[in-house]
Amino acid sequence: MRKPSRSVIIYYTVVILALVVLNFFVFPYLMRKPVIEVQYSEFLDALDQGKVTEVQDQGKQIVFKAKGEKGEEAIYKCGIWDNQALAATLREKNIPFGSEIIKEPGFLLQMLGWVLPLLVFIIIGRLISRSMLKQMGGSGPMSFGKSNAKIYVKAETGKTFKDVAGQEEAKEALKEIVSFLHNPMRYARIGAKLPKGALLVGPPGTGKTLLAQAVAGEAHVPFFSISGSEFVEMFVGMGAAKVRDLFKQANEKAPCIVFIDEIDTVGKRRDGNFGGNDEREQTLNQLLSEMDGFDGKKGVVILAATNRPESLDPALLRPGRFDRRIPVELPDLQGRIDVLKVHAKNVKMEENIDFQHIGLATAGASGADLANMINEAALRAVREGRDKVSQRDIEESVEVVIAGYQRKSMVINPEEKKIISYHEVGHALVAASQTHSAPVAKITIIPRTSGALGYTLQIDKEEKFLMSEKDLFNKMVTLCGGRAAEELIFNSRTTGASNDIEKITQIARAMVTKFGMTDEFDMTALSTEKSKYLGGGDIFDASEGTAKKVDDAVFALVKKAHGKAIEILKENMEALHAIAAHLLEKETITGDEFMEIFEAHQN
Repeated sequence: MRKPSRSVIIYYTVVILALVVLNFFVFPYLMRKPVIEVQYSEFLDALDQGKVTEVQDQGKQIVFKAKGEKGEEAIYKCGIWDNQALAATLREKNIPFGSEIIKEPGFLLQMLGWVLPLLVFIIIGRLISRSMLKQMGGSGPMSFGKSNAKIYVKAETGKTFKDVAGQEEAKEALKEIVSFLHNPMRYARIGAKLPKGALLVGPPGTGKTLLAQAVAGEAHVPFFSISGSEFVEMFVGMGAAKVRDLFKQANEKAPCIVFIDEIDTVGKRRDGNFGGNDEREQTLNQLLSEMDGFDGKKGVVILAATNRPESLDPALLRPGRFDRRIPVELPDLQGRIDVLKVHAKNVKMEENIDFQHIGLATAGASGADLANMINEAALRAVREGRDKVSQRDIEESVEVVIAGYQRKSMVINPEEKKIISYHEVGHALVAASQTHSAPVAKITIIPRTSGALGYTLQIDKEEKFLMSEKDLFNKMVTLCGGRAAEELIFNSRTTGASNDIEKITQIARAMVTKFGMTDEFDMTALSTEKSKYLGGGDIFDASEGTAKKVDDAVFALVKKAHGKAIEILKENMEALHAIAAHLLEKETITGDEFMEIFEAHQN
């Protein structure tokens, strides 16, 4: 028989104490009629005046009923006095005495006074436990220390490796774990041990949770899923208790997979300060202890996911705990094409969809981004009254995810529209005039909800994994093209180049401090990446004197790129005017239209 938990015992102890207080002190006081305290002499006066109707001698006090001036009857009490003749006086006046004026409740009422409140407390306790059970995801107030892990089986996850695209290396690393869970004796015969834990590391949206579910689906074993934040509790020690309970459940259902999402919440690096009683640190210590304690031969595999591996405690990452670190990076070109096809399977699409072109246009997109693009394309097709998704729908959805929806209702005055037109054509002309630059695919001056008043879309013909010094410098020159066109045509500078300036400066500073592309600093790293997967920026690490030299080098690079952009536009001024006029009329032109006019006016 299961013993009641400590919380249940405490709850009912409090209930019993409350009942004792209510029945012995509160209820008798509330049920008793109000008694007015008077002096003994006032009792004698009332007796002489014939107002007393009933008397009771309680030993230490006299209680009597008397009529007031308006005839209303009230109960009074007074102290006792040695009066031998009181009984004779009462007999003489024919006043009844000796009966109970203040009557105690009977046995039935006393029982009801205990039973009814007890039932009320039990009902209230049940209601509170149910409401908290819903809020806490299955662990009510009577189950502190129980893990909130959701348990799935293959039929519930419904995921296999076929549902995961663009992560072939990660799938290959995880297939061995699946093989071990299917046939552990095959590995035991040679003396091989199953890795206790595998850490999935990568940017948000790359499919780390999906991979873990696919492993469970392929292995046909129970899948425990819990977030790292669910271990962190307000009460010290509760997180550690949840860890113990999770591993206890996992051992009972072995072979199985335990997936801890966002493990950096509970597995952060310990600061090394002595003393203190930090809840997160206790939870981490318990997790380390449990991972050392369980038998890997049983087939319990710990999968964890994080996008902040640099913040994890080294003790958590050592072999014997998380033996494998599996990168789940942003998909490459073929990976993006495969992801698009996986998500397109459930959407009605036209037959002539060019996924290769979409894959090239979405460099740097995660699996979640690509899924969102397919969904946006389907929504666009529905809005336009079509029953199939076209190539144009997907191309527009790419722009929606990158730059936001079109703001067709936004009214821009003709002068500003002209400036925006020359600004965007300036970018496109500079890009087309340089080698090692991605071809222009589209130019538009229709504002977007992201804040862009227009943009120039460039799509590479093939995917690049390395950027040379020339590639980076040409990119800077292209970004300078918009401001250069404003200066040449309107002899002014607008705020439209703010985003360009930010990007130019970032590229120039990275060339100097990270990529070693200046002779002055050679191959010295002057900055380190703060967070690889979350874009936390760089930490500059150099003396004040070096910082001044770095600033000078960055200024020189930016100035050189700006000057080259002006030079290119001066050489193609006729094409600049022609393309800008055409863009102003059409608002959006394709890369082919742009190149046709550019080549017609090229010197």
